[in-house]
Amino acid sequence: MSSDTQLIAGLLKAYETHANAGDYNALGEIYADDAILFPDRFNAFEGKEAIAGFYRLAFEMLILSIEFDIDTDKIMVAGSTAYATTTSAGTRYLRETDQTLPEINRELWVFQKLDGTWKIARYCFNKSE
Repeated sequence: MSSDTQLIAGLLKAYETHANAGDYNALGEIYADDAILFPDRFNAFEGKEAIAGFYRLAFEMLILSIEFDIDTDKIMVAGSTAYATTTSAGTRYLRETDQTLPEINRELWVFQKLDGTWKIARYCFNKSE
């Protein structure tokens, strides 16, 4: 496994950790400045500030407990661009209704290496169930 693949797998684990902690600021920081987020059932969010704002509002409504299945063979690196596919499973707790529901998604990630650091450039997810 290349060092870039390892770094990207680490970035995906960091995303998981920050999402489970509800840390929208930390999530915003792992995106490129001009990143685009395509969340399931929402319009796209452009720019890391808008993306952090989306997460802030989401975490006001829910608590995530998810785990990504990261297959490093599905991380493809080409120069300063990379992409990966993952799946995730766990739960989301809805604060308003006091309900815990399954959270099962499939994800497509595009990464950019900026000043030697991998950042999320595009992220799209949808429900797989």
